[in-house]
Amino acid sequence: MKPQRAFLPLILLAAMTACAAIPGGPVGNRQVPQPAKPVDLAAYSGLWYEVARYENAFEKDCEGVRAEYSALPDGQIKVVNTCRKGSITAEKTTSEGKAKVVEGSGNAKLKVSFAGPFYIGNYWVLDRADDYSWSIVGEPSGRYLWILSRTANPSQEVWVKLETRAAELGYDRSLIRPTRH
Repeated sequence: MKPQRAFLPLILLAAMTACAAIPGGPVGNRQVPQPAKPVDLAAYSGLWYEVARYENAFEKDCEGVRAEYSALPDGQIKVVNTCRKGSITAEKTTSEGKAKVVEGSGNAKLKVSFAGPFYIGNYWVLDRADDYSWSIVGEPSGRYLWILSRTANPSQEVWVKLETRAAELGYDRSLIRPTRH
């Protein structure tokens, strides 16, 4: 074994430990429910606007947040997230990752990676509109929540419906931070 390869396991362990040590926000839902409906990945694909979220370290001060999902030839899903740090007119930054479906989840649970082959992020489509016009996404710790819409600025009626549905799913409304577009 070459000397540099001998350190590879240590480097990977350090990277995974560092990721696990990133502090999440407060727990806003102590009993995250299982996803309510299966997901048709073709219908879910495309552009989504984040209309609200629980603030988190990797999206701190992001506005104009968008996510785009598309099928990859190997059955995985390409994920492209865009953020404008500080204001909706700031230069956009983009991060690209991949997601794979958790078997037996009706396509409603995904494992996501933005750092190579390690799929450590959970992405659960907890509920969605029948026409895929909105989606509420969380993960098992209850520290993260994303409310997505196909339109950047949904009507007040839709916004109230989404916020109410998030609360029905157990999320603390006081931690929901609207995203400006």
